Amino acid sequence: MVSYILRRIVATLPVMAIVALFVFSLLYIAPGDPAVVIAGDQASPADVERIRQTLGLDRPFLVQFGSWLWHILHGDLGTSIFTSLPVSTLIAQRIEPTLSLMAIALSLTVLIAVPLGVVAAWKAGSWIDRSIMAFAVFAFSLPVFVIGYVLAYVFALKLEWLPVQGYTPIAEGVWPWLQNLILPAVALGDVYIALIARITRASMLEVLQQDYIRTARAKGLGMRDILFVHALKNAAVPIVTVIGIGIALLIGGAVVTESVFAIPGLGRLTIDAILRRDYPVIQGIVLVFSFLYVLINLMVDVIYTLVDPRIRY
Repeated sequence: MVSYILRRIVATLPVMAIVALFVFSLLYIAPGDPAVVIAGDQASPADVERIRQTLGLDRPFLVQFGSWLWHILHGDLGTSIFTSLPVSTLIAQRIEPTLSLMAIALSLTVLIAVPLGVVAAWKAGSWIDRSIMAFAVFAFSLPVFVIGYVLAYVFALKLEWLPVQGYTPIAEGVWPWLQNLILPAVALGDVYIALIARITRASMLEVLQQDYIRTARAKGLGMRDILFVHALKNAAVPIVTVIGIGIALLIGGAVVTESVFAIPGLGRLTIDAILRRDYPVIQGIVLVFSFLYVLINLMVDVIYTLVDPRIRY
């Protein structure tokens, strides 16, 4: 198992190198001269040249990339053009709300979607199955911002059960922290719930047709043990896979969700940086999100070895 994990870690290094090259190239992929765009229409040629020197745009591409990568490896993500603060500092200030939102959304999603998929497979063809799948199709069809606005209107403005926007750090109390994240987490997780529920149902339907499941029934095992101990464990690989892939949905959806609920996280920071053309901040955020996604996929590969020992070899 250790050798398998080491091989997976080594395999992620080229991926991160390609991601780093792409992130750095964002400065060149963007239309127009970045220095001119950042300086604005009223800037003088001297201002444009100063910005070009600040960004290092007057040096060859490979030299710039090598210097940027060297600083990245030493924990230096650059400096914001507009705030003059280190990008790492800006990300550190905003990362707690985003990680909190994603963690709660992921927890709610797994706790709701997997049991729904298992029950739908168990009651395949019944009204329960059709109801769950109808909910999945409906939830998967709605954009995150539409769900967010509906939840905010009903539960925050009309019923006044939860705050409509904002964020409270966990250091100020678990319940105030959770109150601000319930609605955003539900809005962010709805599409994810639909996806995992459908995959869980499909995987469970295949496993429930296997001979060892019929043997377990013949031995008189309870349906709960059959579904959640024998069947779910053997159906777990596709489910774990889609959970890992769905992290990308959470990362992308977090940007929209934070805007709807005015959460001061990395999503809001990303939008602000894009509007200001603050390229170092954009590069830093994209690199952090990419590293997070690669890390999660590495964790998924490790979980594979726990649910299916054959993968270790």
